[in-house]
Amino acid sequence: EKIRIEIISLSLTDPRVLSDETIQQLFVECRLYNLIAEETPLSLPKPTRGQRIHYNYSSVIHVDKANNGARREYLKSMLLKPDGHTESLRFTVVSDPPEDEQDLECEDIGFAYVSLREIFQKQRDIIEQDINVVDSQDDSVVIGKLRVSVEALHALRSVYQECQDD
Repeated sequence: EKIRIEIISLSLTDPRVLSDETIQQLFVECRLYNLIAEETPLSLPKPTRGQRIHYNYSSVIHVDKANNGARREYLKSMLLKPDGHTESLRFTVVSDPPEDEQDLECEDIGFAYVSLREIFQKQRDIIEQDINVVDSQDDSVVIGKLRVSVEALHALRSVYQECQDD
């Protein structure tokens, strides 16, 4: 029982981000609440307008009963007691400083979200879908699109069934 996450590609549309010389390399982190974080192993050169960078990164979060009780409990509570901040996978687009300027910090550029609760409600996984990336400073500004797949429905159904059995 698992949740499969694929970070496929990223495109940027915001002129401010596109023209920012300090942003050169980007990687993407994916976080499930505060339980687990995964990131693309490579940071790629920032795309130009109209271009996509392809990560083709895939990761699996195991939520089996035997070894991952805490993750299952989290999924149960999310399905039973919704809270907008904890029911989503959060994707963070991060600027990686160039090799010759390693004294600079990594900087969060934008965030994108996929609601696990919505996957369960619609009974449909997200397959190669573009989701909005909003500015890390102002979430009303869309700075680009992240193409992702999130396959969680089977695991969510299993957790939900367990809730009904308890």
